[in-house]
Amino acid sequence: QVQLVESGGGLVQPGGSLRLSCVASGSIFGFYTMGWYRQAPGKQRELVAAITSTSVGSTNYADAVRGRFTISRDGAKNTVYLQMNDLKPEDTAVYYCNVDFSRVDYWGQGTQVTVSS
Repeated sequence: QVQLVESGGGLVQPGGSLRLSCVASGSIFGFYTMGWYRQAPGKQRELVAAITSTSVGSTNYADAVRGRFTISRDGAKNTVYLQMNDLKPEDTAVYYCNVDFSRVDYWGQGTQVTVSS
């Protein structure tokens, strides 16, 4: 079983920055992917960014956030980060941490990010 705990959401003005963190606990080993998804009101949950557990740490970004958001990982701490810069009102959503391990998806409880003046 894997547990995920997110932190770092909040209210920020357009153009501002936030950093989300997600700590994974439980039995995780070998190859897996950690990532962030978001869900805005009335919309489907969508992938924001993901990173693999390999030493290279291959990343994948949604087109809407590429160049503004950066995903990173601290393997020793089983923690994944999402640095969000130049935030826009359309980034407003609940952000969920995800681990894809052994063909099972694990989800955090979500953290609200609101971008508004």
